[in-house]
Amino acid sequence: MFEILFEHINRKISLQEAEMEQLKTFFIPKKYRRKQYVLQQGDPCKYIVFVEKGMLRSYQVDDKGNEHIVQFAPEGWWISDSYSFLTGTPASYDIDVLEEAEVLLITQPAMEEMLQAIPAMERYMRILMQNSLISMQRRIACTLTTQAEERYLGFIAENPHIGQRVPQHMLASFLGMTPETLSRVRKQLLKKS
Repeated sequence: MFEILFEHINRKISLQEAEMEQLKTFFIPKKYRRKQYVLQQGDPCKYIVFVEKGMLRSYQVDDKGNEHIVQFAPEGWWISDSYSFLTGTPASYDIDVLEEAEVLLITQPAMEEMLQAIPAMERYMRILMQNSLISMQRRIACTLTTQAEERYLGFIAENPHIGQRVPQHMLASFLGMTPETLSRVRKQLLKKS
């Protein structure tokens, strides 16, 4: 474990070998089974999760029982309920496991200690936050301004590895459309090609 995390970090910053060894001490390795919850809505979010293997998702369920997926997290991605994690308030999201997973968990106190002990990680976390903000803004704009077909094609172009690993109804939820709309979009695209 830690191989994917170190690859991810090394794409953004450089760490010394001793810093990488020290970094391991701040994380809790854990394995999850498929369909197991990592976080349930209403519980305080105690961890930020890095996915070494498998796939997780974050979502809310509305009053009618419909799931609204806000994030998929395959290998090399981070996932959490950031607001709950930072404030200690009840989580707004459920996070569960779509594929058997091996993850690295970090608590808020361990995160603060890590950032103090390894200053380069402060830059790494800032880069992650900037990328997350950009991604979120792009997703909101896309959802508000594009048609279903364009949203689907954009997602598949940017995330082909995710599109092939999640059921169609979950992909539709993430894209903000019904499964029937997604099915219709896919059929129309097949006819065009």
